Amino acid sequence: MNVKERINQIFDQMVTVRRHLHMHPELSNEEFKTQAYIMSFLNDLNIDCKPCAKTGVIASIGSKKPCIGIRADIDALPIQEINQVDYKSKHQGVMHACGHDVHTTILLGTAKILKEMEDELENSVKLFFQPAEETTGGALPMIEDGALEGVDYVFGLHVMPYLEVGQIEVKHGQLNASSNGVEIKLIGKTGHGAYPEKGVDSIMVSANLLTSLQTIVSRNTSPLDSTVLSFGTIHGGSKSNIICDEVTLSGTLRTLSKESRAFSIKRIQEITEHIAKAHGADCRVTILDGYEPLVNNNDLVDYIEDTLEKDFDIVYKDKPSLGVEDFSYFSNRVPGAFYHLGCSNHRSDSLHQNDFDVDENCIKSGILSQVMLVLNMK
Repeated sequence: MNVKERINQIFDQMVTVRRHLHMHPELSNEEFKTQAYIMSFLNDLNIDCKPCAKTGVIASIGSKKPCIGIRADIDALPIQEINQVDYKSKHQGVMHACGHDVHTTILLGTAKILKEMEDELENSVKLFFQPAEETTGGALPMIEDGALEGVDYVFGLHVMPYLEVGQIEVKHGQLNASSNGVEIKLIGKTGHGAYPEKGVDSIMVSANLLTSLQTIVSRNTSPLDSTVLSFGTIHGGSKSNIICDEVTLSGTLRTLSKESRAFSIKRIQEITEHIAKAHGADCRVTILDGYEPLVNNNDLVDYIEDTLEKDFDIVYKDKPSLGVEDFSYFSNRVPGAFYHLGCSNHRSDSLHQNDFDVDENCIKSGILSQVMLVLNMK
């Protein structure tokens, strides 16, 4: 089979698939219709598939060794789309603003090509259509449901709007950070705003705390060892002339090393306790488990380069990202590699934005990259 020619032949069909998925986005752990659509597509191709991790799908092609796993995430984000296109999201406040509709389409296209070549394959393939990448992490539940059984290597990709179509970005070693959720409750004492001395103002405590916590990054961490601590929500107070007794804050901690992770968590707890005590308040600090760091297998990164350099412009990423990616649960258990796929349409410049969109020619690139990684693996 001429793979490139066949991809061109199915391209219009795959654009239709992508636009259907884009119009019907579903949030994490709610991807039931997406799951049904994926399984219907695979069943029409006579590809063995089954539900996994409640709203995910596992599919298999071939039976030889080695077995290569390929992952696509399928969930959307709670964002209201502003793009004025025929395939605009039909779900109020929900949008594929991270390209997971494209990832899913690419893997379905890859499945179609590989199924047509099944008798020629010198290996086998497992396809992971993973839910909940944006929130709770669907990778671990898929693994617990047996997704990695028999898998020797695993690959994943993510579209990137700063890359041109035809470019693939790779990085040896660490690609993404680890993450932890941070929830803090400050407990003061209510009172009349005219008599502040009779209360304990949790809003004032939170103001001091937020400033002090940033010293973990600016003064407790080496500038050469990146750490990010960001707070996205703060809630407290009931009326303008009432001293606020409780404030809750939630944020995210991103670190690149186990040592920085443990140290930062310790300092969050210490600083919060001491700031609260200094103001006569109490506190509760909850550190939530997050994603593991994503560290690429260097041999597989070399394999991606060697396999794809004839058809793609290979770009090298210098530094790891403080973003997180739960593909790490797959690649921390079997050798794996994750790479970035150019999708720029010269309008959208970032992921997670309400005007995010792609040049749909990246679907061809994604399918070609995944098919070639399978065909050349011995």
